[in-house]
Order: sequence, then C-alpha cells, then structure tokens
Amino acid sequence: QVQVVESGGGLVQAGGSLRLSCTASGSIFGINAMGWYRQVPGKQRELVAHITSDGSANYAESVKGRFTISRDNAKNTVYLQMNSLKPEDTAVYYCHAVKRTRVGVVDYWGQGTQVTVSS
Repeated sequence: QVQVVESGGGLVQAGGSLRLSCTASGSIFGINAMGWYRQVPGKQRELVAHITSDGSANYAESVKGRFTISRDNAKNTVYLQMNSLKPEDTAVYYCHAVKRTRVGVVDYWGQGTQVTVSS
C-alpha cells in the first residue's frame, strides 16, 4: 500500500502565494507520475499539474505561468508552488500518485488540503 499525505494549504489573499507539499510512503517502488488535482463543490475533480519521475511536467491551461510543480525523488515528495493566486483557484487540492504494478496501474490519492483565495 501507498500513503499519500499533503500539507501546505491555507487562506491567502489574491495575488499571494502558497506552496503545497505531498509525500508518498509505504510501497513506493513503481511510482511514476505524481501531481495535483483540485475540486470545488458541484464540479468534477480537475488536473492542476503532473510530473513524471524524469521531470516531465504538464499543467492545466488555467495555471500555466503561475504554478510550478517540482519533485524530489529522493524524498518521494512533490511540490506545487502557486503564485499570483486568484479567487478561482479556491478548491480542495488533492495529491495523486500513479504506481505501475504487474497487474496494471494503480492510483493513490491524498486526503486533500483546502486552498482559499480571498478577493
């Protein structure tokens, strides 16, 4: 089993910054991509950013140029630096890890951390 734990959410004013962290532990061998999704009530969970073990990253259009995802493979940790935050970035942010196993791909999710951006 893999445990995924996020930290770093909170309340910030528009234009401010926050950094989220996520660490995977347990049976981490085979974890490839890690990243962040977010969800607001009544809407589907959406991709924010993802990064593979070799550092290849992709971002949602809405956060390009403002958010930066990075990864420390030695610590099994992924970070999301969020700058120039907007009220529409308010959501619960979930860390996501993808593990390749002999029987297929398994997804793991964190419990979520609230990010609130006030106008």
